Formats: sequence, structure tokens, C-alpha cells
Amino acid sequence: MEPQLLHSVADGIATVVIRHPAKRNAMTARMWRDLPPLLGRLAPDPAVRALVLTGEGAHFCAGADISTLREPGEDARSLAVAAEDALAAFPKPTLAAVRGSCVGGGCQMAAACDLRFAEEGARFGVTPARLGIVYAASSTRRLASLVGPATAKYLLFSAELIDTERALRTGLVDEVLPAGELDARVAEFARVLVSRSQLTQAAAKEFAAGPDERAAYGEERDAYWTEQARGSGDTAEGVAAFLERREPRFSWTAP
Repeated sequence: MEPQLLHSVADGIATVVIRHPAKRNAMTARMWRDLPPLLGRLAPDPAVRALVLTGEGAHFCAGADISTLREPGEDARSLAVAAEDALAAFPKPTLAAVRGSCVGGGCQMAAACDLRFAEEGARFGVTPARLGIVYAASSTRRLASLVGPATAKYLLFSAELIDTERALRTGLVDEVLPAGELDARVAEFARVLVSRSQLTQAAAKEFAAGPDERAAYGEERDAYWTEQARGSGDTAEGVAAFLERREPRFSWTAP
């Protein structure tokens, strides 16, 4: 099977599947390059209200396929960071569905998603110390913001893998599911995200971003989102739906 990124859109949910089963879904140079433009096409699509990133079969992603990155001019670090940054900048909720290996660049991509659900038995690791690679500053700060400085140093210094119990305890994952239950839970939660206010989600995603991302916005963004809320009608609809005991029909969509 040719290594590639597969994608589909159904019921408001875009699903991106990392497919390279011969190497535990390791990312080739082409796959790294393909991810940012793919996300760029999905982001403005009004049919997409949430995105799920996962791997085909038994693994999420084992990182970079080093064999494809040894040609002159190939820079695995830059390619991985560009893909990670594209995920972090995706304007709608993103959820990583993790089973098996989630290592190196795979862990970078999972960390760049808003939420991470994992199946018991998954293994996580950030492994540049095995290769003598300097982990990018933006990636290091994003990881430290997620799991705290001590755990980030543990992962980066040692390159050791951790299990789902420790990943959950340190904040690297948000939920751990028994074997066989991951897909159903992710689908259920993604449907919840689709049903909620895009306005609330977009503003919360921006305000909760790390220091690097927040610095680009400035104080005026709070005023911007307040104005969006006033003109959207979503607040009135949410209150009315609550009082009428029905599901809300939110109308705001990302500009």
C-alpha cells in the first residue's frame, strides 16, 4: 500500500487517516508535505465542524519514516513542525484518536490537536534525543504547556515511552478507552462537538492557545469575539433551546 493521508467528511466531521501500515504509519516526506494543504482545504469548508486525526489499523503514527528523509534537501524537523503548526492553527476542534504507537512526530501531531483520546495499550514518546535532533522551540513549549515542564523534560531528555496510565495522569491524553471502544467514543464525542456553538469553540480555542500563538492576536481579539457573539444570535438561540428543552440550532460559522 502506498503511504498516504486519507480523508473523508461526513455529518460535520472530517476524518484524516495516516496510512503507512508497513511502518506503523510513520510519516514519509510526502505525507508531511501533504498535511498542511489538506488542512488548508478542510478549514474553510462549511461542511466541516470538527476534525479527527487517527492512524489506520493498530497504530496512530510511529513518527517520521527516516528512510524517506535521507535525500539531500530533506529536513524532517522542518516538515514535522510545519505539519504540527498547521494542526495547531486549524480553526475548528481537533481530536486525535490514538492506538498503538504515538511516537516522535506522531506524538507531536497528537499534542497539536485540541484533545487526545487513546486506547489502552497505546505508547507515547518524544524521541529526538535518540537521533541527536534539537526539538523545535514551538514544539517544546507546546508540549510543556500540555504536560508541564517536568514531564516535558522527562520525555525529551530520556526519549523513553510511557503508557496510557501515565499519559492520562500527566495530561498528555484526555480519555483512555478499553480495547475496542475507542472508535465509538470518538465518534460520539465528535458528534457532541458538531452540535455545539462554533462561535464558543473558535473563541475558546484562540484564548486557550499557548503564549506563542496568543502573542500574535493582541488585546483587540477579545473585543472582536465579543462583537461576534453580539451579532451572531447564538446566545439567544442557546438560551431559548435550554428553556424549551430542545437541541440548539446554532447559526454562526467561521468567517
